[in-house]
Amino acid sequence: MSPRKAVIAALTAALLTGPTVAQAATPQTASHTAPAPARERAAAATITWSLVRASNPTEDQRTAYDAITRAMNAAVARYNNLSDLGKTITVRYEPGVPTADGNINGTIRFGSNRSYMTERTALHEIAHTIGVGTSSGWSRLGGSGTWTGGQATALVKQYDGSGAKISTGGGHFWPYGLNFENEMSNTAADRHVHLVAAMVRDGL
Repeated sequence: MSPRKAVIAALTAALLTGPTVAQAATPQTASHTAPAPARERAAAATITWSLVRASNPTEDQRTAYDAITRAMNAAVARYNNLSDLGKTITVRYEPGVPTADGNINGTIRFGSNRSYMTERTALHEIAHTIGVGTSSGWSRLGGSGTWTGGQATALVKQYDGSGAKISTGGGHFWPYGLNFENEMSNTAADRHVHLVAAMVRDGL
């Protein structure tokens, strides 16, 4: 491992503290060892998150915190296993939010509706924090109603055939935008992460 990678690994390990941060499965060390296989390197967490909790939570807050934690841990683990994207995310439970929302400033809010406290929702909102529907790159590359970036476009054609395209609108994309719960599957979730990472490479 190069000195630079060792420093990054040490900093990553230091950030991964607290019960609400998805932990990387592969231990990180600062020793000079042979580079890990690509799969293991991808598993090193680059997205971290924390949940803002009330000091004396109600029963409603406690159950919401539990559901949000399960959803976020699953989504962050999937992003970190399949991409090298980085973001520090702060999550809040705000019952007045109709569903859930994500902002490029790194905040995600979940409302009181438990049906949105799922991995699908968390994946979708993480994409918003990374820039889907929220960045200037999104406006430039997706403002026409079709994503024009070459890498993500090539990837969706690989998935769905030469005629496939990524449609955009209302700050969302499809296919694989995970805009509704009935779109969720392991395959769709994996493709979602790969497409968001490709969008970032395109200039998201």
